[in-house]
Amino acid sequence: MADSDIKPRALLKRAARLPVWADVGLRLSVAFLLIGLVILIHWLDRDGLVDHVDGHISFLDVVYFTMISVTTTGFGDIAPVSDRARLMESLVVTPVRVAVIFIFVGTAYSFVLKRTWEKFQMSRIQQRLTGHIVVLGFGTSGTEAVRELVARGTDPGCIVVVDQHEDSLARAESLGCNVLNADATRDEVLKDVHIDRACSAIVSAGRDDTSILIVLTIRHLAPDLPISVVVRAADNELLARQAGANTVINPVSFAGLLLAGSCQGPHISSYLADLASASGRVVLIERMVRPEEVGIALKDISDGVGVRVYRDGEPYGFWDAECTSLRSGDLIVVITQGDGRKPSTMVSD
Repeated sequence: MADSDIKPRALLKRAARLPVWADVGLRLSVAFLLIGLVILIHWLDRDGLVDHVDGHISFLDVVYFTMISVTTTGFGDIAPVSDRARLMESLVVTPVRVAVIFIFVGTAYSFVLKRTWEKFQMSRIQQRLTGHIVVLGFGTSGTEAVRELVARGTDPGCIVVVDQHEDSLARAESLGCNVLNADATRDEVLKDVHIDRACSAIVSAGRDDTSILIVLTIRHLAPDLPISVVVRAADNELLARQAGANTVINPVSFAGLLLAGSCQGPHISSYLADLASASGRVVLIERMVRPEEVGIALKDISDGVGVRVYRDGEPYGFWDAECTSLRSGDLIVVITQGDGRKPSTMVSD
């Protein structure tokens, strides 16, 4: 049996457009409103009804007749006899009856058939996951990372969040992500989200030891997957790299760098925040050299200001001789124009 045909042990979830209670409440409200309308019509036109039992039409009789009419039961003990009453039954009550039936049938569809179908769809989506981003841990850093990814144009449906806290998963669902309530340090969980077919992984477990263990587990299952991890102790940065992380980010150290930079000038930290954010006036991007750029200097590229070249794994600054002639296969870092939707702000940890 192919690996893609194996049923996942834990299924992904995705937020519904309406909460269950709101959907049920809305449907029932409409149904009871229509039934109340029919009760009012029957009460106002009660003279057109006849009770074959006692000959008297009370309000309880009207409610009873309405309910058996709407549900198409019809015992025949109360019936419309006047032309006006029969006209109202034909033109008003019958359409309401059909509408109420559709509401209840639609509710049954939504909460039985539709949700079963959605679970089946999510199961198929999960089995076919590829080229997705896996976020392991959805605390402050993970949340901001996903928001930035979405701001940069990533489809949240291509992001899978794994966490064990329901409030964190609820936040991820509200952003449109697929979520899985599970322990990200376990091999079978990472297999369930097809970590080997992902395009990248972000690890932010909240504890350095847990994050490093997750990195080790990922690297065991996906030897070539780009992994970014958040650690908070400087001593653990080397351990995270040795575990297999491609990018190690220490928010405490980074905040210290920004604070130190702000002492040299009040605008340095805001400019650095601009570079890191998709919503700043300037954006830092990384891309491969284009065919038409081969042979020209880094400073002569047309879509921004080139600041660094990566060639054969080695970094070169724009001042180095290697940057005077770009080569095919070079990876360049460029400062380009952002959309400037909002000013950058520095948020304390």
